[in-house]
Amino acid sequence: MKIGRITLSDRAVAGVYEDLSGPEIERVVRECIDPAAEFIVRLLPDEQDLIEQSLRELTDDLDCALVITTGGTGPAPRDVTPEATRAVLHKELPGFGEIMRARSYDRVPTAILSRSTAGIRGRSLILNLPGNPRSIRECLPPLSPATLECLQHIRA
Repeated sequence: MKIGRITLSDRAVAGVYEDLSGPEIERVVRECIDPAAEFIVRLLPDEQDLIEQSLRELTDDLDCALVITTGGTGPAPRDVTPEATRAVLHKELPGFGEIMRARSYDRVPTAILSRSTAGIRGRSLILNLPGNPRSIRECLPPLSPATLECLQHIRA
């Protein structure tokens, strides 16, 4: 399966710190979804136009079945991942974000500040994950059954 992975972080782009969330997505996806996944990787600043452009490229031009973003889902002014995602979606699937917030809330009460969402663009599923590797480990595995089911429907 071809999977787009986008890390959204002004600081990682600037070299202030290393992207740890993107590699964690790859590890969890290989464990829970597809051990042979082929990843197409992007590292972008928190710029809505660039995010939208990259989502369109990965879904429309490169035909990724799944595109997973990490970062930019919080309440800060530069956190625009959900807005960029909604701008390119054909159908929103809010249950993915609801499960992520519910799953994290007992351990991290501030998880309700996350605005993660998901949806379909053409034959691709786009998932917005938080920008923390620990959150990825907690949130992505429970989404795997619904992710695989969704892909069966939209890729048929």
